[in-house]
Amino acid sequence: MIPSVLPTYSRAPMSFVKGEGSWLIEADGRRFLDLGAGIAVNALGHANPVLVAALTEQAGALWHVSNLYQIPQQQKLADLLVEHTFADTVFFTNSGTESCELAVKMARKYWYDKDAPERVEIITFEGSFHGRSSAGIAAAGSEKMTKGFGPLLGGFKHLPWNDHDALTAAITDQTAAIMIEPVQGEGGIRPLPDQCLKGLRDLCDEHGILLILDEVQCGVGRTGKLFAHEWAGIEPDIMMVAKGIGGGFPLGAVLATENAASGMTAGTHGSTYGGNPLGCAVGCAVLETVANPEFLADVSRRAGGLRQSLEGLIAQHPDVFESVRGAGLMLGLKCKATNIDIVNAGYDNEVITVPAADNVIRLLPALNITEDDIAEAIKRLSAAASQIEKTL
Repeated sequence: MIPSVLPTYSRAPMSFVKGEGSWLIEADGRRFLDLGAGIAVNALGHANPVLVAALTEQAGALWHVSNLYQIPQQQKLADLLVEHTFADTVFFTNSGTESCELAVKMARKYWYDKDAPERVEIITFEGSFHGRSSAGIAAAGSEKMTKGFGPLLGGFKHLPWNDHDALTAAITDQTAAIMIEPVQGEGGIRPLPDQCLKGLRDLCDEHGILLILDEVQCGVGRTGKLFAHEWAGIEPDIMMVAKGIGGGFPLGAVLATENAASGMTAGTHGSTYGGNPLGCAVGCAVLETVANPEFLADVSRRAGGLRQSLEGLIAQHPDVFESVRGAGLMLGLKCKATNIDIVNAGYDNEVITVPAADNVIRLLPALNITEDDIAEAIKRLSAAASQIEKTL
């Protein structure tokens, strides 16, 4: 008999009932150090008092009205995002997947309105992850994502990761946009070098095509800048955001320049829940915290300490771990042992990590994780590695 919850997840045998900062408490009372943060979602940790206050204050006033009306909290968050980013305009969604859908529509509508309806192709890259909608899986193109779900949405051209020659050759008169994650998450924590991101911007400018950045996982302070592309000193035309922007409340957005968004006129897109008062109240509290330069400097400082400690962990357990990679507090441990085995050993030692492709485990802690919690995390990861070593 099929379970009442559709069995599409392979769930670990834990049920968490409470969170405190970087800690999760299981129903049986065990305390787990959370280095996953809901897969880079709980940017300010669990039960952050600033976010709790923002949510409860709004919950006592107004939950939902729909986008048939002006929503002051939505306007405030849009203004903050425009103030702190390249964007001229923002559309709010509930998730990264929905942000992908709009980014694809926006790019294609842009060219349709420019009297170039043949320009529908969007170039994407091996190892990418853009959500699990029809557009998202077609954009990623991997068999793991697409098998059994055909016919796929057309118009995507998939290229090898970091192959400049293939990219140059792929651009044609039908190319509408290039879509890429500045740091691949599901693909195994693979940062695109700054010079490559600059090269992509130059290539798009040369050919007059749009650059779409997927910062769903790497954005909102995760790398030590508000958005990861800032390290390269470039600006996209369209950007997908979600995860950390809501601090745990379902919230996403598409940010765009006025030019890139020019085709999206009244009636071309919509969302019932997107940008509702609850989500935007929390989003404002998140952004007002994370966009502070002092907060971002602390993220970089914590990230440097964590990375240094992980290098020591690798040296201590060379048969388990191979290397560390990533940016800021979006780090990956490339494993020699099987990554899933290490994740499960972490559960045994009450530390949470997240598996990814290329035999990597992801470390995506809350951006405000304390130094004491980082030290404790290393101890627990070391204990998990020692457990694995006994089986090698």
